[in-house]
Amino acid sequence: MGFFRDLVQRLVGGAEAATPPPPPAEPPASPGPVPGEPAPTPPVGPPTAPSPPAPEPPRKLGLDAGDFLPIARDDLEAAAKAGGPDFRRNLWIGQGATIPPAGDEQTRLIDRALVTHGYLSPEELAEIHRVGEEMDRVRADADTVAVRARLAGEAAVEAERAERARIRAAKKAEAAERRRLRAEGIAHRHATDIVYLGRGVSKSLGDRRGDPAALEAAGLPVLSTPAELAGAIGLSVSRLRWLAFHAEAATCVHYVTFDVPKRSGGTRTLSVPHRTLAASQAWILDRIVGRLPAEAEAHGFLPGRSILTNATPHAARAVVVNLDLEGFFPSIGFPRVRSVFRRAGYSPAVATILGLLCTECPRRRVVYDGTTYFVATGPRGLPQGACTSPGLSNQVARRLDRRLAGLAAKLGATYTRYADDLTFSGAADLDGRVGYLMARVRHLAEAEGFTVNEAKSRVLRQNAAQVVTGLVVNDRPGVPRVEVRRLRAILHRARLEGLDAQNRDDHPHFRAWLRGKIAYVGMARPEVGARLLAELEAIERGGA
Repeated sequence: MGFFRDLVQRLVGGAEAATPPPPPAEPPASPGPVPGEPAPTPPVGPPTAPSPPAPEPPRKLGLDAGDFLPIARDDLEAAAKAGGPDFRRNLWIGQGATIPPAGDEQTRLIDRALVTHGYLSPEELAEIHRVGEEMDRVRADADTVAVRARLAGEAAVEAERAERARIRAAKKAEAAERRRLRAEGIAHRHATDIVYLGRGVSKSLGDRRGDPAALEAAGLPVLSTPAELAGAIGLSVSRLRWLAFHAEAATCVHYVTFDVPKRSGGTRTLSVPHRTLAASQAWILDRIVGRLPAEAEAHGFLPGRSILTNATPHAARAVVVNLDLEGFFPSIGFPRVRSVFRRAGYSPAVATILGLLCTECPRRRVVYDGTTYFVATGPRGLPQGACTSPGLSNQVARRLDRRLAGLAAKLGATYTRYADDLTFSGAADLDGRVGYLMARVRHLAEAEGFTVNEAKSRVLRQNAAQVVTGLVVNDRPGVPRVEVRRLRAILHRARLEGLDAQNRDDHPHFRAWLRGKIAYVGMARPEVGARLLAELEAIERGGA
């Protein structure tokens, strides 16, 4: 209703009113029927189309002629001023979407001004007010529609929220199901497979490709997966994982470690496996390691070979050279042990687990925050005390044995090895090449990952006792005379003082120790051992 606002400004505010347009000419009234004359007869012809419905008769607004009487300018201004300050703040003034009702005093004044100045006719004003009433009536319906639309919108929003909530719930359920399936998969894999055994040792556990033909040809168990290995040993997969797991700092270890004195001075650290691990290592030794071929020059820890077979090739030789490999078992690390099983034909996964079962780190006991940890102080290696260590050391040293045997053949000498003891012997012409021999042995040993202990290297000639793995070989292999004389002295005094009185070194099992010493003598000199054993049995029968 900006038009009414402009009109009020013009009428009341003092602005000069524009020249009104001339009022529209009224159309001439159509003449009606003349009384007394007959009505015209409709033409006869085909039926015409039905006429449109008659328009709705105009609605009455209850206005009289006085509402549209002309009004002078002075009277208009006087009436507007008489309305007071509320005239400009009329409720209907300025609302562009509303037509003021005809019964409003200010509206009547404005209507008279409009008619007086010729802006609108009374009929047009009546039509405008009718439209206003219709708008008010329709507006109520529009409000109802708006309310319904608002409710429908709110319902749609709620439905959308419910749908989104349903989708979220479905996604949560799907995620929960995926987590459940993943957890079940992990639990199943944990119970049936091994894919991780610690940092730095697990990269090959996913490779299950082995050489079954080579394993069958060697008479070894055909195993490709951790589950097959666990079943062959007689363990569950989780138990096998527990035994083979590598940890830099562990609260529980599978070995009992202690030190024993060496004859040459110092101590030797022994690591004895606990029962379950010891049983697993015994299976590995019996079914795998013990069936792998070793070089002919190796005599340690092999069936049918001993210190005697190791010393015999060096008997009655002009020159005997003894060398020792330093830290022999610990220097053979996990990667080299794993490669032994790989060369045999086992898959990387099985070879890794076997290598972990047969190796261990040197550890130190540490207490932190009230908890005891066994912290690794070096890489994994063969523990001294595990039944698999000697056999595996023979496999790792095979290439070294071949190279040293080739060196000995080149010099016309003989080579044997018993664990970490290397022995060379030859005729007198070897004496002039001993320096070259020892240097080459040192270089070859280093090339194969070993170190020669220079402090234990010995060159023995015929003018001194030539001792090889505890046996004197100047003439023929035998126990040193001092050992035989000591045993004879113990038996002689036992006849006089009793056998138990001879235990001057407080051996916990003195009689078993004595029998072992006699058996040691009998291995090299059977006749001497037989006489000593007969004398001991006679003393025991006599109650000494």
